[in-house]
Amino acid sequence: MAVVKLILEYDGTRYAGWQVQPNGPSIQAEVERALAALHKEPVRVTASGRTDAGVHARGQVASFAVARPLPLRAYVKGMNALLPPDVAVRDAALMPEGFDARRSARGKRYRYRIENGPTRAPLTRLQAWQVFRPLDVEAMRAAARPLLGRHDFGAFRASDCEAAHAVRELRRLDVLGERGGTIEVVAEATAFLKHMVRNLVGTLVECGLGRRDPGSIAALLASRDRTRAGATAPPQGLCLEEVFYEVAPLGVPPP
Repeated sequence: MAVVKLILEYDGTRYAGWQVQPNGPSIQAEVERALAALHKEPVRVTASGRTDAGVHARGQVASFAVARPLPLRAYVKGMNALLPPDVAVRDAALMPEGFDARRSARGKRYRYRIENGPTRAPLTRLQAWQVFRPLDVEAMRAAARPLLGRHDFGAFRASDCEAAHAVRELRRLDVLGERGGTIEVVAEATAFLKHMVRNLVGTLVECGLGRRDPGSIAALLASRDRTRAGATAPPQGLCLEEVFYEVAPLGVPPP
C-alpha cells in the first residue's frame, strides 16, 4: 500500500470541525468525498489533529493508504475541482510505508489573531477575535514567558479533553504586534491539548486588559486548575499553520 500525504488549507467558518459528525458539515467529509470521486471507492483519511468548529488551517496534514495512488497532480488539481471553495489541497506527496499524519507528527504551530481596534472590523470578523479595549502587549509578553518549556498544562486543557496526560513542551509562545492594531499569538509545541491554545490566549488577553497580574501565571500553571485560568478565546481567531515531521517524502532527501 502507498501512503499519500495532503497539505490542506481551509476556512473553518461554516464547518462543525475537522471530524465527520452528525451535527453539521465537516472538513473530513468534504476531503473524503472528493477522494472517493477520484478513486471510485471510499477512502478514509487521518488528520494530524482535529480542528474545532470555526477554526481555520493553512497547513493541516492528512494521510491515507491506497493500493494504486493516482499521479500527485490529481490530488491537487483534481481534488480542488471537486472541493468547495473554502477547502483546498495545497500539496500532495508520496510518503514511506508507515507514515501517519497524526502519529508521525513531531510538532505543530498555531497562530491566533486578535484585532484590537476601537471599532469592529467587518473584513476580519471571521478570522480574528475583535477586542476593542486597548491591550497591554508587554504584559501579555511577560505572562507568556513562564509558560515556555515542558510543563503540565492541566490549567489550560478543556474539561472534556481525552488526552492521557497534560504534559506538553511549549517551544514558542510569541505575542506579536502592538496595542490598537493586529496582535498575533504564535504557539508551537510538540503537541497540544484540546482548546489549549485558545485557553492560553484567553488568559493572556486577561493580562493585557489588566484583569490578571502577569506575575501570577507561574502559580496558575503549577496549580493545574482549569477554573483558575482565563476564558476560552473564540475559535475564529485560530489557524493551524504548520505540522512538523522528521519523515521526508519519497524522492526528497531529509533536511
